Amino acid sequence: MSRKINKVAVLGSGVMGSRIACHFANIGCEVLLLDIVPRELNEKEAKSGLTLEDKIVRNRIVNDSLKFALTSNPSPIYRKSFASRITTGNFDDDMSKIADCDWTIEVVIERLDIKKSVFEQVEKYRKPGTLITSNTSGIPIHLMTEGRSDDFKANFFGTHFFNPPRYLQLLEIIPTPHTSQEALDFMMDYGRRFLGKKTVLCKDTPAFIANRIGVYSIMSLFHTVQEMGLSVEAVDKLTGPVLGRPKSATFRTCDVVGLDTLVLVANGVRENCPDDEANDAFQLPEYITKMVENKWLGSKTKQGFYKKVKGENGKSEILSLDLNTLEYKAQEKVKFPTLEMAKPIDDLKQRIKMLFMGMDKAGEFYRKTSAGLFAYVSNRIPEISDDLYKIDDAMRAGFGWELGPFELWDTVGLEQGLKLIGDASKEVAQWVKDMQAKGITSFYKTEKGKRYYYDVTSGDYAIIPGTEDMVLLDVLREENTVWKNADSTIVHLGDGILNLEFHTKMNTIGGGVIEGINKAIDLAENEYKGLVISNTGQNFSAGANVGMIFMMAVEQDYDELDFAVRSFQNTMMRIRYSKVPVVVAPHNMALGGGCEMSMHADKVVAHAELYMGLVEFGVGLIPGGGGSKEFAQRLSQELKDGDIRINRLRQRFLTIGQAQVSTSAYEAFDLGYLREGTDEVVVSRDYQLARAKEACEALINKGYTPPKQERDITVLGSEGLGIVYVGANSMLSGNYISEHDSLISEKLGFVLCGGDLSEMTQVSPQYLLDLERKAFLELCKERKTLERLESLVKSGKILRN
Repeated sequence: MSRKINKVAVLGSGVMGSRIACHFANIGCEVLLLDIVPRELNEKEAKSGLTLEDKIVRNRIVNDSLKFALTSNPSPIYRKSFASRITTGNFDDDMSKIADCDWTIEVVIERLDIKKSVFEQVEKYRKPGTLITSNTSGIPIHLMTEGRSDDFKANFFGTHFFNPPRYLQLLEIIPTPHTSQEALDFMMDYGRRFLGKKTVLCKDTPAFIANRIGVYSIMSLFHTVQEMGLSVEAVDKLTGPVLGRPKSATFRTCDVVGLDTLVLVANGVRENCPDDEANDAFQLPEYITKMVENKWLGSKTKQGFYKKVKGENGKSEILSLDLNTLEYKAQEKVKFPTLEMAKPIDDLKQRIKMLFMGMDKAGEFYRKTSAGLFAYVSNRIPEISDDLYKIDDAMRAGFGWELGPFELWDTVGLEQGLKLIGDASKEVAQWVKDMQAKGITSFYKTEKGKRYYYDVTSGDYAIIPGTEDMVLLDVLREENTVWKNADSTIVHLGDGILNLEFHTKMNTIGGGVIEGINKAIDLAENEYKGLVISNTGQNFSAGANVGMIFMMAVEQDYDELDFAVRSFQNTMMRIRYSKVPVVVAPHNMALGGGCEMSMHADKVVAHAELYMGLVEFGVGLIPGGGGSKEFAQRLSQELKDGDIRINRLRQRFLTIGQAQVSTSAYEAFDLGYLREGTDEVVVSRDYQLARAKEACEALINKGYTPPKQERDITVLGSEGLGIVYVGANSMLSGNYISEHDSLISEKLGFVLCGGDLSEMTQVSPQYLLDLERKAFLELCKERKTLERLESLVKSGKILRN
């Protein structure tokens, strides 16, 4: 059967339903979003003389829910116009429309009787062979199919999206005994490729995989915290980014999710999994019980483990909860010798080894909590999953862990993990002992560019399913590295295509990265066929190394600074005019120099979650790596007569002047960072590099020739400068910007307009680059620019002076 998903029905428009609908709209599907009809008029409707039969009333619940979702922050939609792909309605009037849908998703209240009632209606109207799924997180999936037809059962399973669906990668797929293998295989692939999800096949067990392991980890930690006498802020310091976990760490995450939600899942596991050897871990500590009784549930009740208050000076202050007294107190400075020693280590796996060696309370905490986690996940196979990689996938995609439990265990070492388990008087699963007896010492291995996991069923390694057609840098790096320095690595992806990755802090761009780019182009031009620039960091690049710029500017080493900026510009131009195609694949943050690098590529294959922008204005500068030149060049292609060209100039100017950053790759097109018809967007991060490689090969196969160096970039000269200066002066007079902002504006306008030319003139890229570099250096000599640079370097904060 050939399946395609063009139209989707989402039944239930609450927090999850409306956001699931938005994500389907994001990927181009038509969406039918339905909810119940109100039982009574609200005050506004009554005053307007409406009745319960009016359509505006009957669709009020669904329309209000969708409106709330679309105005929420962060936005669930890639581009505002995509919301037009969603049509709303109600169960009573519009259920018949699901006959046109390829997939119907139920997202109603967590009550089995209501869900079964909805599915009874669905069966009346759905087209045979179409998919039906439930987004439940607590009700056994198989119970929902009672009384349904064979065709319904064959095409029904659970699809558990994590909230918010746009941003969290995990999609758990839960079949019933009746689900057809064909429908299941389709969904596993569709979720990966089209929805951009990490699709994880789960068994129909309480809390499935991610919540079962994640909530165990949190509940176990709740007990450990009391035993060790650790504070809330200390635990969040220990379980945040230093361990490869989100900034919200543990207690802050609980506040965001809601303590009531966490308790609901924990109680569900405790009641429904009596044979779980760690069942006692799901018993609520007394302080959690009291917090729930007090309705200290987190963000939704404005207090939980943390509470925001106004201090005596009127400034906001975040207090933390003392778990012994249940009183809020000022947060204490958290310091552990182990954390101080590990802090300088950028490589996560090396840092974790250091953390586990710590002889202070921090080291004890890591060993104690990990012992329980290692034992617990080993005993969940085969209960919740037959395969260990699924547990790691679920925790990385659902809870934001950089390393899943088994990957963490591999980092610590199998033998060391077993020792920790023994020291903690825990019991490991027999299959781990059997694996050890065979002389196998790791849960994963890489071989010939593929990643393998230990398959418990066969007792041997097997390739991770679904990765066969992915291009995995982490795997290829071991055997295919062609060249590297301290800041960058060049890897052969195969078929003559190289990849350059950089791995500085925040993937900032300094001398080592510039050297890597030039070396990669040299190699590609002489020995290979093409180049992709991508990396596996959390962000593509936070831009140029501001600390380096600040040091050279403070020391007034302007010749060195001029050389550095010129080298950056020349390197961007090498990307533009190299003899081989260069494809850039940015993801997450691509700011400043990361944005400029993308703008000079032959093609950009962007991940949908792309926060791209030229943000130099905020530190008192203008884009100096070709970004200002590039905007002038793109403006040249848009210039028309009269008001239109002035509006185009104003639009380009404000994009840089306001340091506008896209909230998605699609918005990067709207802001002019990406090019319609040339650049493209992929939703799947897992397949982004494979697509970038394909795009590079396609350019080669078409007979790639380098672009011709332009000599005819049209600039507006004094006509445009007049508009810039008047605008900056007006903003200054109205106290909307500072004097320094006005100066930066004038410098930026000078470059975009090609200088003080008497009329519209055609110039070369180099002419604009020279203007750009001159303005950049002049601004580096300004005291207020130095103050802004210093603020960012020392505190990470943008200073407005």
